[in-house]
Amino acid sequence: MVFSLPPTPDDYFYVMLIVFFLVPFLFMMMVMPSIIPKLKEKGHYVRDMYKKTLTEVPVNGGLILLLFTIFSLSVLTLFYGKVITPINFTIIVVVVLFALYGLLDDMVNIGRAAKLILLYYCAYPLIPFITSTVLIFPLFGEVDLSIFYLQIIIPTYVPVVANLVNMHSGFNGLAPGLSLILLSTLVLKTLMSGTIYNALFFVCLTGALLAYFWFENYPARILWGNIGALSVGAAIGALIVTQGFIISGFVMLIPHTVNFLMYIYWRLNQRKYPMVKFGRERDDGTIEVPNPLTLKWVLPYYFRMTERQGAFAMYGLTAVFCAIGFYMPG
Repeated sequence: MVFSLPPTPDDYFYVMLIVFFLVPFLFMMMVMPSIIPKLKEKGHYVRDMYKKTLTEVPVNGGLILLLFTIFSLSVLTLFYGKVITPINFTIIVVVVLFALYGLLDDMVNIGRAAKLILLYYCAYPLIPFITSTVLIFPLFGEVDLSIFYLQIIIPTYVPVVANLVNMHSGFNGLAPGLSLILLSTLVLKTLMSGTIYNALFFVCLTGALLAYFWFENYPARILWGNIGALSVGAAIGALIVTQGFIISGFVMLIPHTVNFLMYIYWRLNQRKYPMVKFGRERDDGTIEVPNPLTLKWVLPYYFRMTERQGAFAMYGLTAVFCAIGFYMPG
């Protein structure tokens, strides 16, 4: 069953949205300070590579983020069960599948072929909830892609977005901050389109992610790991495809796509530019990067910048493309 906004949204409607945002936000703000030291005690930590002194930061915060997002939605079904449509729970299944893959990816190398097949079918449960196969292209207008849209674009789009989010990372708070900008824009666009009841899970996720960002923002007290990047990336992709924001979503993700294309160029020129995952911090607090072949390294390569400044430059760039995509149809 598809819900739409009331003709004239009342106070109850806006209170409901605030509750779906605030409950996971408050849960995360309360539990994170106690969970972070426990992760480090159990040995779940990695080195923060952009710090001159040895700094060890707890990892896999994405698992906590996902857990309390789902927990919040579960609690809210006691009070708002009638407005939470089935698609929200299907999206949870998809996001959890991507999180489990992220966990598996951290444990073993399953190979590229298996990765492509697994992630393709992880997004498959979304197909029955796609109500239209028509895309609106700038200049060309409406184009009906029919079965190609359902069988190729939908199950491919989600894992592609998840991997784009996973790749555009490295600085403290970079990937969660960019994801927060993307999710907020997409949730607002969904609200304006009148189908917010199909995206209440994402309202919860945005609230939880805002709280989580507080802890991973520079200087990071926790990192979200592959579990966080792949699950939140899958959520962004799922929101785009279920709401039909294929073209506008692509525009919002242009910085992530450019980052991927730069990586491909780098891989093709490894003799000239050997593969290096991290730069280092100089004595003056600015960062030194090996080349300008990943988007976050472009400005620090040519200008002296701190890690925080590099991350904020990327936030600003993504915010510009999100603003463009917000006003685009489809």
